[in-house]
Amino acid sequence: MANRTDPSAKSIRGTNPQNLVEKIVRSKIYQNTYWKEQCFGLTAETLVDKAMELDHIGGTFGGNRKPTPFMCLVMKMLQIQPEKEIVIEFIKNDDYKYVRILGAFYLRLTGTDTDVYQYLEPLYNDYRKLRRKLADGNYALTHVDEVIDELLTKDYSCDIAMPRIKKRWTLEATGSLELRKSALEEDFEEEEEKEENDQLDGMDDEVHDRDYYRGRSPVRERDRDRRRDSHRYRDHDYDRDYDRDRDYDRERGHGRERDRNRDRDRDRDRYRLRDEKDLGRDRGRDRRERDRGRRRSYSRSRSRSRDREGGDNRKRHGRSSMSPRRRDGHDEHGTREESKKKKEKKEKKTDGTDHPDPEIAEANRLRASLGLKPLKM
Repeated sequence: MANRTDPSAKSIRGTNPQNLVEKIVRSKIYQNTYWKEQCFGLTAETLVDKAMELDHIGGTFGGNRKPTPFMCLVMKMLQIQPEKEIVIEFIKNDDYKYVRILGAFYLRLTGTDTDVYQYLEPLYNDYRKLRRKLADGNYALTHVDEVIDELLTKDYSCDIAMPRIKKRWTLEATGSLELRKSALEEDFEEEEEKEENDQLDGMDDEVHDRDYYRGRSPVRERDRDRRRDSHRYRDHDYDRDYDRDRDYDRERGHGRERDRNRDRDRDRDRYRLRDEKDLGRDRGRDRRERDRGRRRSYSRSRSRSRDREGGDNRKRHGRSSMSPRRRDGHDEHGTREESKKKKEKKEKKTDGTDHPDPEIAEANRLRASLGLKPLKM
């Protein structure tokens, strides 16, 4: 009986409001001590007192996934289904931030798309700190605006699947929802007005200064003459500096021209020497090729003359009809006679009797007859 939904409660999204919480989480809540002791017999009026006692938010934690008091109170609101005005008062409560988060969470589960955007988006401007219990049992720091952003943009929050809602721009296109207005829009308008006023004041000051300087007075005339004299002296100094710089640049230009001419002459001499070396190298190469061609033609002509002489000798030998034996005998006889003639010539030469001087020749004959060596002169 304690876990049943109020008979007067309406179905939400076509189902029992308690079925918006998954069965496993729902059974964990039913077995929890806080649910049995603190949430039994609560009504919409007494629920506010329990909500004011909350000091953290969260889903389930620990090894056996115990539900937090925040989840138990959300489940109790789904069970008794309080009126919409009570939920809106929860959301508008500025004194207790956990009461505000409890009403926003319940409205996100059960409210329409238009109501969710209309009542939850203003909470983006709430930057108060909240304690959140994590799955490991530790606490983490968060803020109200972060929890609201999680409810509007994420699919899960506090271990409960959020029902799907339409995008804001879709509702704006259909006219179901007005354009979103920023809470800082008034501040932006004030800043823009202030900037425009400052610009107008600046323009007025410029016009006043222009009119003041257009008038004539002895003080302004004296200041104008003083400024004119200072400009004249400044122009004179500028002209002097300009002339000095021009003379310096001219001297630098002449020196640079001399250096450029010297470099040009050096490059010209270098290129001329290089061309002469290349020309001498080409001439030597041409001379060597010419000599090589001459030697090649000379050796070719000598080989032709040898071939011609060899052909004549073959013809001459072919015409001779003597037999090989007679030819061999004749050759042997001829070689003997030639050797005798050579010996006689050598003896004559060694005797010295054929000397061109007749006296020496005669003396050599006498010495040869006596068996003496000839005179060598």
